[in-house]
Formats: sequence, structure tokens, C-alpha cells
Amino acid sequence: MANLTLSNLVKRFDDVVAVDHINLDVADGEFVTLLGPSGCGKTTTLRTIAGFYYPDEGEVLFGNTIMNNVPPNKRDTAMCFQSYALFPHMTVWDNISFGLKMRKVPVVEQKAKIERVMEMLSLKDLGNRKPGQLSGGQQQRVALARSIVTEPQVLLFDEPLSNLDAKLRVQVRVEIREMQKRLGITAIYVTHDQDEALAISDRIVIMSQGKIEQIGDPYTIYRHPKTRFVAGFIGMANIFDGVVLEKEGAVCTVQAPFGKVYIDTEGQEVPNKGDTIHFSWRPEDMKIRDRTSRNQISGNVVQAVFMGDITDLFIEVNGCRMRAQSDDEAKITAKDHLSFGISEKAFSILRG
Repeated sequence: MANLTLSNLVKRFDDVVAVDHINLDVADGEFVTLLGPSGCGKTTTLRTIAGFYYPDEGEVLFGNTIMNNVPPNKRDTAMCFQSYALFPHMTVWDNISFGLKMRKVPVVEQKAKIERVMEMLSLKDLGNRKPGQLSGGQQQRVALARSIVTEPQVLLFDEPLSNLDAKLRVQVRVEIREMQKRLGITAIYVTHDQDEALAISDRIVIMSQGKIEQIGDPYTIYRHPKTRFVAGFIGMANIFDGVVLEKEGAVCTVQAPFGKVYIDTEGQEVPNKGDTIHFSWRPEDMKIRDRTSRNQISGNVVQAVFMGDITDLFIEVNGCRMRAQSDDEAKITAKDHLSFGISEKAFSILRG
């Protein structure tokens, strides 16, 4: 396996800068997800790692080896595509064995490797079937088996689950993660699905307009976003501007459009008195009838959407709309008036 480094990487298409001076270090055996909206540069970054594109500036390194001008077939990578890219006329066994045959691996060794990955991915009874006889989930497993059977240094995923239905996506992403951990393969995974990224990654790289907005483990990315973009893109967030009225240690009193809030800025960039700041908190941080916090907000329910385990609430507070969530067993309906407490530590100070 190998660690991977992107150093000041730039990729242009005519006048469009698709990847704009990004830097990333991926440890040996780490699972890193590139996450962002369409056009953010994540797929271009992945394809540059794979060798389908060559960088215009900067370097791609596997270990200490610069790979900039090395063609894809010499990079010891494997890619799992969104479209599976299976050979329709070949059986499952022949699809999986294709890479090994190209590398002229001895037949006995081929058999052992193929049987191992088929067992790992629950494909052992499907060896004689062709792709057209398989479900979408089974086809994705075959594509994954074909990728890992060659034991690449770096395993690349280009939105591999986007063609599967919601329940199957959850099942296959668990299998992918378990397989990657078991084999210890360095993996780079591209998706626009926030839930997928949070569930599967050691670290997440949030990208926007060719740049990296934030890098961190899933908990940090979700609980402590650094920018307005990250807070708004990952999950749901309430984002407001406010003016710092007072500072007492790490706690700032902030005048927001809906009222005053107290924000504990410990571990964050501390603003000065009089500064206008951007700040956010998550809907689940609004605790119904919680009187323990200094932050007390009350408002009218505009809409209540029952989601099974939670009720998603749209609240109007002093003319401002915000989102809350409740796991209260009591039914909540529009026009109910509710009060909430929000912990001072629930807020994130945002750039931009």
C-alpha cells in the first residue's frame, strides 16, 4: 500500500481552473472522501490521481515517487466507476480475473485471489453468471472485486453507489468500508452524498470551486464547520449574521436578527467586540423545553414534517426562519408555539 500526496495541484481545461492549488496528504491505509457539489473539482482530482489527466502544476506522489507523467496502467491503482464498467459478455469469474490475466499472474495464484474476494463480497455462488443476470448491488460488488483482486496501492471510487437505491447504498457502503479496513488499502472516494461521506470516511475533504474548504474527520466536519459553505453543505444548519456586543472570556454575547445569543468560542477563532460575525448551529441542537441554557428561543411552528424517528420543524422566531428537530413522542403540528434551549457550545463561528 502507499501514502499519497497532492502538492499544490492545479488542473485547467482551457481557461477554467478545475483544481486550484490543492494540498492533501493521505496516510497509508487511510480512507479519504472528496465531497462537494457538481463542478467543485473532486472528480477531476480523482482522475488526476488515476493518471487520466496530467497536472498543469504541482505534483502527485505515491510514497516518494512523483507520478505526474506516469500513465494510468503504470500507477498500480484501481478504479470503481459509477457505471460498473463490466464486460457484458464475460462471466463474473472472468470479469474479476481480467486484471490478473493482464498482469500474467499464474493461474493457481489467480484462482486463490479470485476465490478470496468472491468469498469476501458474497459472490461465490455467482461465478458463472453474466452481468445482465445480476442485480445492481451484485454488479457493484463484482466491479469492486475486480478492483481489489489485483491488490492495488491506491483504490479509487468515482461515485460508485449513485445508481443503487437508498437501502442498497447503505448496505454496499458498509461492505466497502469493511473490505477496505480488512485489506488496509489506501482509498480515495468521490461522492456528493453527505451521509455517505460521514458514514464511510476516516477524513473528508470538502471542495468548492476547485479549492479545499476544510479537511477533517466526520465528527469535526459536522460539529465544527469552518466556513459558511461547509456548514450549509454538510447536513442542515441554521446560519445567521450577528454583532458581538460583549466578551467575557471565551463567551461572546451576540446580537442576531432573532435576538441575543451567547456563544462559547473556545477552540475557535475569537472575534472582537463590535465585529460582525457569521455563526451556525445544527437543528438537533435546539432542545425543546430545555431551561438549562442561557440561550432561550421560542417561536411558532410553520411546518412539522414527521420523519419516523424525528420530526423536522420549521420555526419562525421574531420574523426569522430556522430549522429544529424533535424526537419527542408528542405529536407536533403547525401553529404550535415551542420554546427551545441551545447550548453555548453548539455554535460554530464561520468564515466567508
